[in-house]
Amino acid sequence: MRDLGAKRVVVKIGTNTICREDGTVDQPYLDDMARQVKELHLRGIQSIVVTSGAIGSGSSELGLNGLNKDVATKQACAAVGQAILMMAWRDAFRKHDLRVGQVLLTYGAFSDRARYNDLRKAMDEMFRLGVVPIVNENDVIATDEIEEIFGDNDKLSALVASKMDADLLILLTDVDGLYDRNPGTDPDAKLIPVVDEITKDIERIAGKRRNQRSVGGMRTKINAAKVTMESGCSMVIANGHAPNVVVRVVDGEELGTLFSPHACYTNKERWILFACPRGKIIIDQGAEEALRAGNSLLPCGILEIEGKFRKGDIVRINSFAKGMVNYSLGEILSMVETCRKERAAGDHNHNGRAVVSNENIVLYD
Repeated sequence: MRDLGAKRVVVKIGTNTICREDGTVDQPYLDDMARQVKELHLRGIQSIVVTSGAIGSGSSELGLNGLNKDVATKQACAAVGQAILMMAWRDAFRKHDLRVGQVLLTYGAFSDRARYNDLRKAMDEMFRLGVVPIVNENDVIATDEIEEIFGDNDKLSALVASKMDADLLILLTDVDGLYDRNPGTDPDAKLIPVVDEITKDIERIAGKRRNQRSVGGMRTKINAAKVTMESGCSMVIANGHAPNVVVRVVDGEELGTLFSPHACYTNKERWILFACPRGKIIIDQGAEEALRAGNSLLPCGILEIEGKFRKGDIVRINSFAKGMVNYSLGEILSMVETCRKERAAGDHNHNGRAVVSNENIVLYD
C-alpha cells in the first residue's frame, strides 16, 4: 500500500476515457466518477476534476468527427462541446447531491499574479460552499500563440494541482500506467510501478502515442509529472476504466504508476517557477554566481534583454532561474545604460537598485 495522505485531490480525465468512439460523452462513466468524488467528499477530501472532451463532444454534435480542423473550427467545436460537457457533469453530480462549478483556464491565469490570486480565492470559496470545481482549458480563446499548449489538459491539471496546493494528481487515461516499452507492440512490456526521478530513459520510453481525438500522450504526462514532483505533489497515471479507480488510488492501492514528489517549493515559488515568462535576461558570470549565492540581480550584471515585459512579470534569467522583475523593460534598459556609462567613467562602486529581488528568484537547474 502507498501512504499518499491526500486531503486535496485533482482528478484529470482524458478525452479517450470521457468520450465514446463517436465523440459523445459517456454519461454512465461520469455518473460513476461523481459517485467516487462523493465518497471522497464524505471523508473530508476535497476534489477538483479536470475534464477533457469539449472539442471531441462538440465535433460529434456538429458532425465533424474524423475531419482535420483548423484552429477556428476547433474553437467552434469547443464552444459547442463545453456546454454539453458541463451539463453532463451537472447531471452526474446532481444524482449524488453535489453541485459543480465551471472553471475555464488559459496559461495566463497562472502567469499573472493578480489573476492567479483571484483564481485561488474563487476555488477556496467553491470548496467552502461544497461545490466541485470542473476545470477545462478555455479552448475557445486559447490558441497556439500561448507559449506552451497544455496537451489534452495534462499540463493544465499539473499546474492546477501545483497552484491549488493539492497533495495528489490522478491522471486517468486508457492505459494502465507507464511501461518500460510500448505495450501495444511489445507483449513483454512491463508496468513501471514507481518513478522517483524523470531520467532521459523515462522520457525516451514515454513515446508519442496519441490519436485523432486526443492531443496528449504519455510524453505530456511525463511533463506533467515534472511539475508535480517539483511541487511536492504525488502523481499517479492509472487506467480510467479500472473499477473504483479514484477511491482505490487515494486509499493507497498500488494501481498504475506513481511519480513521487522530491521537492517542495512555497506557493509563491511555484507560481514563479511555472508561470509563462514574458522575456529573458542574460547575465554575466559574476551576476550568476551572486544569484546562486542568494543575492538579488543588479543592473550592472545584465548583458542582454529579450522580450517585452512590465513590472511584476516573470522572466527567465539565463537558463538556470526565473524571477519577477521590479521594473518595466524600459526602466531596466535605462538602469543598465546608466550602469555602463558610470563604469566607462571609472566608477566601479555603482550597484544600483535590484532588477529582481532575491526573494523573487527561483533556481531550477
